[in-house]
Amino acid sequence: MKLNIITLGCKVNAYESEFIKSLFLSNGYLYTDCLSDADVIVINTCSVTNQADQKSAKMIRHARKENNHAVLVVCGCSAEYKREEYTNLDIDILIGTKDKSHILEYVNVFLNKHEKFVQFSDDMHPSFENMAISSFSAKTRAFVKIQDGCNNFCSYCVIPYLRKGIRSKDFDETVCEIKALVNNGFKEVVLTGIHTGSYYNNGHDLTDLIHEISKIDGLELIRISSIEITELSDKFLEEFKNNNKICNHLHVPIQSGSNEILKLMNRKYQKDYFIDKINLLRTLKADLNVTTDCIVGFPGESEELFNETLETIKKINFSKVHVFPYSKRNGTVAASLPNQVDGKTLKERTLKLIRLSDELNLSYNKTFIGKTVRVLIETTGTESVGHTANYLKVIVKDSLEHNHFYDVLITDCDSEAVYGVLK
Repeated sequence: MKLNIITLGCKVNAYESEFIKSLFLSNGYLYTDCLSDADVIVINTCSVTNQADQKSAKMIRHARKENNHAVLVVCGCSAEYKREEYTNLDIDILIGTKDKSHILEYVNVFLNKHEKFVQFSDDMHPSFENMAISSFSAKTRAFVKIQDGCNNFCSYCVIPYLRKGIRSKDFDETVCEIKALVNNGFKEVVLTGIHTGSYYNNGHDLTDLIHEISKIDGLELIRISSIEITELSDKFLEEFKNNNKICNHLHVPIQSGSNEILKLMNRKYQKDYFIDKINLLRTLKADLNVTTDCIVGFPGESEELFNETLETIKKINFSKVHVFPYSKRNGTVAASLPNQVDGKTLKERTLKLIRLSDELNLSYNKTFIGKTVRVLIETTGTESVGHTANYLKVIVKDSLEHNHFYDVLITDCDSEAVYGVLK
C-alpha cells in the first residue's frame, strides 16, 4: 500500500503531516510522490485566508481527478471551516483539526466497510493531541509542535474557532522528543504552534522549555517559529540574551502600524510598545534579524492610516515583511465592519508594501557583505544553499555536505539571499 500526503499552510500542519507519514510507514506503507500511484491520499488543509481555502478545495478536486481509486482523507483547518461544502465532495474520510493522529485507524475501518466517514468536534477546550516524531523527512531543521490553539480572537481571524483554545504538549515528552531528533542527526529545531509563545505545561513556560532543551548535547540551534510582542517578557529576554543556542532571528507579527487599526483588529498592543520592545531586543544580540507579518487593506484603513503603517515599518526597520491582503472571513468581527477596502486599492497597497519589504531585505542583506557567517547547509548540488542562525539565506557555488556547518565569506547579495565563498 502506498501513501501520498499533501500539506498546505503552516509549520504546525507540516509537523502533523510528518507524524501521519511516520505512522503509516511504521505500519508497512510505502511513500509515493505520485498522486496516481497512491492507495491513500491525505490532504492537510489550511484556512488562514480565503485564498488558502480555495487552494485547499482545488487540491482536493485535483487529487480525486488524478486518482479515483485511492482512499481520500481530508483534514485540517479548511475542512473544519468548510465542513458543509466538503461533505458534498468525493471525500472518503473527512475530519477537522482534531484526531489527525487517528487517521490510520480511520483508513483501516474504511478499507473494511467502504463507508464514508465524517467526524468533527465542537469542543472549544480540547486536550492537546499528542504526537511525536523522531525524524523530519527532506528537512535539515526539525519542526516540533509544542502548542495548539489560540485565545486571542483577533477580529480578522477564524483560527481560534477552528483550532480551538490553547493547550500545550507535556514538558517532559517535548524534551524527550527533541532528544530523539538530535540523536538522529538534527542540529536545529524549530519550536512551533498556533500561538507558540503561550506554551505552558506543568508549571513550565516557553522560556523554561528553551532553557531545558539547551542542555541537550548536539542541539546547536533553537528557533522560534513566531512569537507575539506581548510575550517578550523580562524572563524571556534574559534567556534570549544569555543563551547562545537561541537563534538571533525572531518573527514578531505586527499586523498594522496604526493604533487605530490595531484596536479594530483587537490586537493587544499599540505601535509605540511594539517599537520599544524591538529596540530593546536589538540591544541583546548582534545582527538580530526581525521579520514580521502585516495585513493591508483592513476595514477602515484609509490612505493616511496605510501610510502610517508604512512609516512604522520603516522606523522599526524589519528585514522582511510577509504581506497579507485582508481576507474577509465569515464569522469574524471584521467581516461586518464598515468601510471595507475595495479590491483595486487592496492590490495597490499590497504591492507597495511588498516593494518596501524587498528594499528592507536588500538593505539588511547588504550589511553582511565582507562578513563571515556560519551556515547550516540544507540543499547541495552544483551550488549549496543554507541558512544562518539569523535566517540569512546563503548560496555558495560549491558542492558542500548536507547538514554541516561552514564558515562563508559574503561577497554579494540581492533582496532574496546573500552569496559567498568558503572561508
